[in-house]
Amino acid sequence: MRQPFAALITAATLSIQPAQAEETNVQPNHPYVGMWVTDDKRVRHELLPNGRYVEARGHRERAYEGRYKVKGTHIEYWDDTGFAADGDFVDANTLHHGGMILRRK
Repeated sequence: MRQPFAALITAATLSIQPAQAEETNVQPNHPYVGMWVTDDKRVRHELLPNGRYVEARGHRERAYEGRYKVKGTHIEYWDDTGFAADGDFVDANTLHHGGMILRRK
């Protein structure tokens, strides 16, 4: 039996809402949004205002990508491959993450 078009739209909308909600962490004016770089410039984290990040390592510009969430001065990362990590902002210009020190660029 065929379902009415409205029922199909509702079902489709419901099935995509959790994924969209997971990616919605828009913080355009958050003080930590922007580029963070190790002193040797080998590791570069760009915290995007939409709750996503892009990490470059050496010559690999998009080595890792995923989402992040900041609570206070603590940041948690969830890589698109399933890896999770975290870090802490020591001050407005210093991030400690995974044994590295990154500074605001």
